[in-house]
Amino acid sequence: MIFEGFIETFKKLVKDRYGLAGITILSIMIIIGVLAPYLPLPDFNATIFHRFIPPSPDHPLGTDYLGRDLLSRVIWGARISLLAGFVAAGIASVIGIILGTIAGYYGGAVDIIISRIIEIFFVIPTFFIALTLAAIYGSNIYLLMIIIGVTTWPVTARIMRAQVMIVKEFLYIEAAKAVGANDLRIIIKHILPVAIQPAIANSILLVGNAIMIEAGLSYLGLGDPNYPSWGRLIYEGQPYISTAWWISVFPGIFLVATVLGLNFLGDALYRILTPRISNIRT
Repeated sequence: MIFEGFIETFKKLVKDRYGLAGITILSIMIIIGVLAPYLPLPDFNATIFHRFIPPSPDHPLGTDYLGRDLLSRVIWGARISLLAGFVAAGIASVIGIILGTIAGYYGGAVDIIISRIIEIFFVIPTFFIALTLAAIYGSNIYLLMIIIGVTTWPVTARIMRAQVMIVKEFLYIEAAKAVGANDLRIIIKHILPVAIQPAIANSILLVGNAIMIEAGLSYLGLGDPNYPSWGRLIYEGQPYISTAWWISVFPGIFLVATVLGLNFLGDALYRILTPRISNIRT
């Protein structure tokens, strides 16, 4: 059943022009990131070339201010940026789904408390919270993933809360309660499979958001200097933008293309998955 649903959703995504564009762009970036260690590229930290070589046949994307091959650094940057985005989005999705489900299902005081916490996160900009935590606890890439994850969950929580509040009113949920099913069983077996679909679509959007937050933190000098994420590469090239534009421009192109692809995919997925709830009959 799950596999058939996945195939059906994938077919609809392919037929949607924005969904197809998103799948294509994201697939290319993931393949580049996965194959990075196996491609015939120089070490991304090796300072073995002349500095500031412009794009050429020998160095398609040029070299940076230390003589490192930019193509190697951009390709490895895909690996780092996508990893940061997916891990951070995964953390945010898990937190948001759990808290949103609890708030929507139990309501009352539990809902009020969780909703107030969500509102606090909405009042204080996510990037400001992440910036503060990164400045306090350091710029380790793995720590940045956790920081971004624990500061970007409120949207998912709000979506899940709203969906659970709708689904729990269906008659088959009342029937499950009547036959003595406990809350955990009802939530896992009957509510989550239906209510979680918009949250899944939002999780794709969260990946792009997480990549942008990491890039923003890196641009402000809070990125991990040991890993060439796209944000870090843009930061390293910005002092030379007028004389060696390629150092910042090429990572920026990859960054924008990836986030755009994720937004295309997330929007298409949301359009496909959201109407399903209204089609469910009690």
